[in-house]
Amino acid sequence: MQESRIDLTSSEIASLWTSYNNNSMSIQILSYLLSTVEDADIKTMIEIGHSISDHHLEKIEDILQAEKIPVPTGFSASDVNLNAPRLYTDYFMLNYVNHMSKAGLLGYSGFLSLSAREDIRKFFKDTLIKTSELFDESAALLLQKGLYVRAPFIDYPKQKDFVDSKSYFKGLNPFSNKRPLNAVEISHLHLNFQNNIVGIKLATSFAQSSPRKEVQKLLLRGKEISEKHVKVFSDTLIQNNIQSPVNADSSITNSTAQVFSDKLVMFHMGMLTAAGTGNYATAAAASQRNDLILNYERLSLEIAQYAKDIANLMIDNEWLEQPPGTMDKEQLIYQKKQNE
Repeated sequence: MQESRIDLTSSEIASLWTSYNNNSMSIQILSYLLSTVEDADIKTMIEIGHSISDHHLEKIEDILQAEKIPVPTGFSASDVNLNAPRLYTDYFMLNYVNHMSKAGLLGYSGFLSLSAREDIRKFFKDTLIKTSELFDESAALLLQKGLYVRAPFIDYPKQKDFVDSKSYFKGLNPFSNKRPLNAVEISHLHLNFQNNIVGIKLATSFAQSSPRKEVQKLLLRGKEISEKHVKVFSDTLIQNNIQSPVNADSSITNSTAQVFSDKLVMFHMGMLTAAGTGNYATAAAASQRNDLILNYERLSLEIAQYAKDIANLMIDNEWLEQPPGTMDKEQLIYQKKQNE
């Protein structure tokens, strides 16, 4: 007996649509990195990432076409100049692949958990496996080359313990001693420090290679926001006698030739701010010292406003593609009355 056809849910459509746009962007960036990379080992990592994104894009196109759903415009070869001079160092290229694979792990795990139909679950499970392999291999290469920035080390605990006072959660009073950070809090401070370092490098490189003044201005503002957030996280660690992570300065060349379209650049920055908002919310929920929670909430408001300004610029230039959605029933009824 033939099974009845099951339509995609709104969550599955949203996941496929988002994944298509992200992968079509990644292909253009990775294509450029492949055209300028010098290290053979790092080139292999970029090739693997490019192959994964290309495969995912083809699968999503097949699914959407079978469902008679329009394929998103996304990004194409017209959004990248493969003949542009080298903009990034090999170190940054490898770090970028590793960073984006971590973002992919979070995204694909969420898409998988939102999916009900068997073929969609199978697809996102496959994307999760391939992306985890890329993360593993790029992390191993970073370690091999001495470039992996590890989270801070702490002394091993000698015994189990329980919170015995509500003062454990306090941290806002400047005249009282704050308890030391716990391992969970340190891990989130380190993660968000690293994410903002990548944001600084990307915003800087995009700004110096964009021909539009309004885009440059917004990118430099994003750079300043990330620098401010890096200082907040770094100072918090140092105040707790924990060494702030050290990153290599060699990331961007002096090239000012345009590499990526401003549409792609703004989309990428929007994606980073959205990920940052999610990371800060997770960190706030996991932190138990109230000064940390307040910091994450305060910084989240700042990047939320920045994300809004990115969206406004994209709308002004007709760069922002609208996600699939339901029809406005009231508007539909109004149009019907007008036609009667």
